[in-house]
Amino acid sequence: MSKKILVVDDEKPIADILKFNLEKEGYTVEIAYDGEDAIKKTWQFEPDIVLLDIMLPKYDGFEVCKKIREKYMIPIIMVTAKEEEVDKILGLELGADDYITKPFSVRELVARVKANLRRVDMSGISAGNDDLLRFEDLTVDLMKYEVKKEGRIIDLTVREFELLKFLSTQKEQVFSREQLLEQVWGYEYYGDIRTVDVTVRRLREKIETDSSSPAYIITKRGVGYYFKGD
Repeated sequence: MSKKILVVDDEKPIADILKFNLEKEGYTVEIAYDGEDAIKKTWQFEPDIVLLDIMLPKYDGFEVCKKIREKYMIPIIMVTAKEEEVDKILGLELGADDYITKPFSVRELVARVKANLRRVDMSGISAGNDDLLRFEDLTVDLMKYEVKKEGRIIDLTVREFELLKFLSTQKEQVFSREQLLEQVWGYEYYGDIRTVDVTVRRLREKIETDSSSPAYIITKRGVGYYFKGD
């Protein structure tokens, strides 16, 4: 069965071009032209990934992202004409997995879609006896795609889980932001490495007892990040 993509953009020519090119790649595509319709179609269509414009009628992309995140872990790629750093960071803070700025090439967008979907597919790969990772008050279940802290399930986005999975399965190994973009996001560096910083910060807020003094995801100043856990 082909993967389902919801394209959310109020500019019909752009939405139609995306639909045409994504369908050429074998995907099933649905379009929503405003925020209200986007939320409704997410519930009905149950897409595998959402391409979400920020500037939308009724509800903007930020509100739509928040609503989707209340129910689904599916990848969300923010698609926007805005260049402001604050918009990109806010999208990531609200749970978006990725962003791409207009104007963009269709080839680049398709590559982003494939990379995000591939990461979701790979998340279910069995690791044998290492499917359940335990670190003091934190457990990471690679098969169930589930993280618990002190026995309580922690709600993570796909990208947050993938970042935690990658770092926790390679303890004490330091990775640069560029390496993490390539390994976890699944593509070579296109945009701002702040994408990694924001995701790390959001993840720390969820899994660390004190995010200002993390015990698990540690910063190696001037280099990147690594996972520390017994």
